[in-house]
Amino acid sequence: MAKKSIVLCSSGSFYKHVNEVADELKTMGFNPVVPATADTMRGSGNYDIDAVKSWYKNPDDFNIKAAKMREHFDKISQGDAILVVNDEKNGQKSYIGPNGLMEMGLAFYLHKPIYVLNDINKDAPLYEEVFGMDCLILKGKLEGIKL
Repeated sequence: MAKKSIVLCSSGSFYKHVNEVADELKTMGFNPVVPATADTMRGSGNYDIDAVKSWYKNPDDFNIKAAKMREHFDKISQGDAILVVNDEKNGQKSYIGPNGLMEMGLAFYLHKPIYVLNDINKDAPLYEEVFGMDCLILKGKLEGIKL
């Protein structure tokens, strides 16, 4: 039987943690799939996400952003489930950004299980959307993934 693939989604600021989670998932018998940029960062050891976002300085580079988004959407469509890594960012607990929400929406539309690593508080900006998509909250425990 083929290993179940779990596509990891998160803010680019969390890519170091994403790679660590991917390593844990692999030891658990899953096939983790990370964003291409997270994979590149693992290879280089440089996790400075701002250095990657060239489109902030050069708007002509937004096509790069679009290509990265499409590539990850393709991974989601081919995967068995997604796992959203939602760490703290800029003082906001359980941060899920715009891209993460779009990725969750795609997985929801495709009827894929959506796992969220950390708890979502009722006062979180995306509380309604997360629970409306029937996400499974892991409360930091990867052992809760059942595929």
